[in-house]
Amino acid sequence: MRMATRVLIAILLWAGLAAAAHARPSTAAPPAAAVQAAIAAVLNDPERLPLPLERIRPALIAHYIRDQGPVYWVGTGRMTPFLQRLADAGDDGLNPTDYPIDALIQLRDTIDPVDADSAALAELFFTAFFVNYATDLKIGRLTPTKVDPKNYRNRKTVDVLAIMTGFSKQNDPGDFLDAFESHNPHYQALKKILALYRAMSESVDWDSIPMGADIKPGDSDPRIPDIREKLMLTGDHPGGEADQGDVYDSSTALAVRSFQLRNGLEPRGIIGKQTILALNVPPAGRARQVMLNMERWRWMPEDLGAHHYMVNLAAFELSEVRNEDIVDRMDVVVGAVATQTPEFSDELEYVEINPTWTVPYSIATGEMLPKLRRNPSAYAGDFEVFMNGKLASWGGINWNAYGKGNFPFTFRQKPGPRNALGKVKFMLPNPYNIYLHDTPAKDKFLAITRAFSHGCIRLSRPMDLAYHLVGGIAGWPKPKIDQAFASGQTTRVRLPRNIPVHLIYATAFEGDGGSIEFRPDIYGRDRKLGAALSGKPSS
Repeated sequence: MRMATRVLIAILLWAGLAAAAHARPSTAAPPAAAVQAAIAAVLNDPERLPLPLERIRPALIAHYIRDQGPVYWVGTGRMTPFLQRLADAGDDGLNPTDYPIDALIQLRDTIDPVDADSAALAELFFTAFFVNYATDLKIGRLTPTKVDPKNYRNRKTVDVLAIMTGFSKQNDPGDFLDAFESHNPHYQALKKILALYRAMSESVDWDSIPMGADIKPGDSDPRIPDIREKLMLTGDHPGGEADQGDVYDSSTALAVRSFQLRNGLEPRGIIGKQTILALNVPPAGRARQVMLNMERWRWMPEDLGAHHYMVNLAAFELSEVRNEDIVDRMDVVVGAVATQTPEFSDELEYVEINPTWTVPYSIATGEMLPKLRRNPSAYAGDFEVFMNGKLASWGGINWNAYGKGNFPFTFRQKPGPRNALGKVKFMLPNPYNIYLHDTPAKDKFLAITRAFSHGCIRLSRPMDLAYHLVGGIAGWPKPKIDQAFASGQTTRVRLPRNIPVHLIYATAFEGDGGSIEFRPDIYGRDRKLGAALSGKPSS
C-alpha cells in the first residue's frame, strides 16, 4: 500500500467515518519482523502523518526504530481489551465518544495476514490512542487556564516515550492504565462515588418533585412520600419504619437535615426551593458532577505534601492534613462571585502579626476614591497615603483630579482593631495577591454560603492557626506570641519550613466517615468545565 493511500485511510478513520464493526478478537497477523519493517517505513517516510501519529512521531520513532520496541498490539489479542476499556471510559470519569472506537475496531478487523502495511497502521494508531487515553487519565483532557481564567494551574506533562516503554513491559494494557492513573486519595474516592451514581442512574427512575410551598416538620404534604423515597435512595433516610404517608415526620426531618448538610444547604430541616432542586438532581447529573471534579484532581500535583493545608472554595472550608488524615478544619470566607478566589497551589512561608493592609488598586479606585471625592479625610484615621511611593498628606490632595488610569496613590491601613486583615495574616507569596487572614467582620461566618471577600481567604479561627504555627517554632512560647500581639507593632515570623497550600474548587468529594458531599456551583466553574469538555463555548 502506498503511503498516500495509508494516510487517506488513516484520516478517514480518525474522522470517525469508517463503519462500525463488532468487537471481536483478531490474532491473524503478518510476522512481527515484517510489521516492524513496515512501521519503520511509515515513520521514516518524509510525508506528514495523520495528526494522532504526527504529534507523537518523535516518540514513535524512538520506541519502534531506535529502541526496537516490540510489536505490542498486532497479533497479541490486546486490542480488544483496550477497545473495551475505551468503551467503558465512563467508569474512569471520561467520555467514550471522545475516542474513535469504531475506527479502531475497523483498523483491527482489516489487518491482513499477508499485508504488513495494514498491520503497521493498526499498531501505530492503537499505540497513539493508548498514549492519548493514558495521558487523559493521568493529567486530564483540558488545560486548566483555558477552561477558566481563575484557574492558575499549569497543565502537567507526561513522558510519551515512557508510556510506550512502560506498556511494552506490561502484558495487560488495562493493568498498566490502572497503575498509571492518579493515585491521589481524593481522586480514588471520587471514582468509587462515580461507580455508585452510574449504577444508580441505570437502575432507578428519578422523577422530579414539583415545587410548592415550604414544608416544615409536622406538616402534611403530598410530596412527602416521594421526598422520603429519594432520601432512602441517597442514603440519608434509613427506612424500615412504619409508613407515615404525607406527614413530614421526625425521622424524615432528620434525613432532610442530613441531606442538606451533605449538599451545602442550611440544615434547618425546612424543605424549600433549594432542597427540592438538590433532590431533583438525577443520579446521572451527580455522576456528571463527580466526573468534572475528577478532571480537576487530574490537574493537581500528585504529591500534595505529607503536611499541607487545603482550602475548598466551594465548601468554604480549610483543612489541615497530615499523612492524608484531616487533623483540623475551620470555616472560611472566600471571594464573592464578582471577585472570585482563584485556584492554585503555593507554600505558606511566614506569619505576620498585627499586619498592615496595602489596598489593591481596584478597591482604591473603585471603592475608596468616590468617598474621598466627597470627604477628603474619610480614611485619614486608619490609613496612610503614599504618592509615587512617598508618604503624603491627606489634606493636600484634590481627589477630583484623579481617576482610574491616573492614580499615583497607594493606601495602607495601619494595624488595629479595624484593619481589614484583623490581627494576623498567613502569607503564601504568589502573583495573585491571595493570602489567608483574620477579619473584623465575624458575622459573615454565620452564613452557609460564605462568598463575600475581595478574593483573599478569611479564617474563622485565625488565632488558633497563629498559635499552632508560630507556637511550633523554637523560641516562640505562648507568652512571647501574646506580647507580639499586644505590642500593636507589625511582626513577621518566618516558618522553619514552607507548608504546601492548595486552593481547590471541589463541588463533589468524600466527607467524614465516607459520606458523599456535594456543593452548589457558586462560581459557575462546573458549568464552564462541562462546556469545555463537551467542546462548547463556556461563556
